[in-house]
Amino acid sequence: MGEHSLTRALRELLLARRTAALGTRDPEGEVFVSMVPFAIDLHSQELVLHVSGLAAHTGNLLRHPRVSLLVCAAEPDGEPVHALPRVTLDAIAVIAEPGSEAATRARRVYLQRFPEAEMMTTLGDFRFVHLQVQGARQVAGFGAARSLPADEVRRALGTG
Repeated sequence: MGEHSLTRALRELLLARRTAALGTRDPEGEVFVSMVPFAIDLHSQELVLHVSGLAAHTGNLLRHPRVSLLVCAAEPDGEPVHALPRVTLDAIAVIAEPGSEAATRARRVYLQRFPEAEMMTTLGDFRFVHLQVQGARQVAGFGAARSLPADEVRRALGTG
């Protein structure tokens, strides 16, 4: 049986976009949203972030590892925006231990997508974070929305 067209659309969206809105909870439990670049680890079927220890979202996800990540298609000039393709991923953030195999793999994956960030990956206060997807809500256009279980999202994050 062939791949679902919405799963293909999800993969294409995630491959086309390089930044997302990351939702975390601050120390008071309030929602905090920030922009983050992300890479896709096709092998582990996870998203990879590179975060500074100085960033508010890093402290937040260390305290509360349950996060939300919104990836949205670009706005076409002069076109309606209400049906823009987008996905909200629910995930658990796991910090890779510096020097670990997971951190080495994350660095390789991240630099494939962001080669200009090589110098940043050597700074001591930055860490790689793996987002282990727990589920998602995808809007592929007007009238094309669905909730997805984790395994369906992982298929979209994999090699196909």
